[in-house]
Amino acid sequence: MIYSLSRTLTDGRAMYEFDMVILEDETGGYVAFVPALPGCHTQGDTLRELMENVKEAIGLYRETLTEEKKKEILRQRVVGIQKVKVLG
Repeated sequence: MIYSLSRTLTDGRAMYEFDMVILEDETGGYVAFVPALPGCHTQGDTLRELMENVKEAIGLYRETLTEEKKKEILRQRVVGIQKVKVLG
């Protein structure tokens, strides 16, 4: 599942869970992108910094979505991640 409602917090807000892909940056640090949110990506020098930055990026991205688009994203499902070999 790319995006799932996992629980409601005591203050009434919903907690959402997203999958993200983390890559090592060739210049050091890390880069992450969120497949459910096209164009939502960020970077950090450490994994801790990356996690904080990706939470902020997701929050800012969600602010740009209409309610209809948010519902559409809820229906998306990850089928799997597969490696593929290609001759080069």
